[in-house]
Amino acid sequence: MTERGTSFGYNNLIVDMASYNIMKSFGVKVIHDATHCVQRPGGLGKSTGGKREQIEILSRAAIAAGADGVFMETHPEPSKALSDSSTAYKLEKIVTFVSNILKIRRAVNELN
Repeated sequence: MTERGTSFGYNNLIVDMASYNIMKSFGVKVIHDATHCVQRPGGLGKSTGGKREQIEILSRAAIAAGADGVFMETHPEPSKALSDSSTAYKLEKIVTFVSNILKIRRAVNELN
């Protein structure tokens, strides 16, 4: 299952960190959609905007809360992406991002 955020107003999607354990109780793997959950529906007027700067912190929180993995769109030049340019993650940062996520995952596993 995938947690993608829910719209509660103010053109923001909200991720409920408690949802990861709830979804896992169904016996499935749960994935955090890092780039979808930072979208701002209608945030650019006629199109979706986004808060790319929140991808890392929300992904770290999701892994700490029990998400089994992270999904995201990446691009060498996010502003030039044909889709989701406001939320695409810069490709050159992905190795460090994944390394940090794995450190959190290991720490959480040690606690359980």
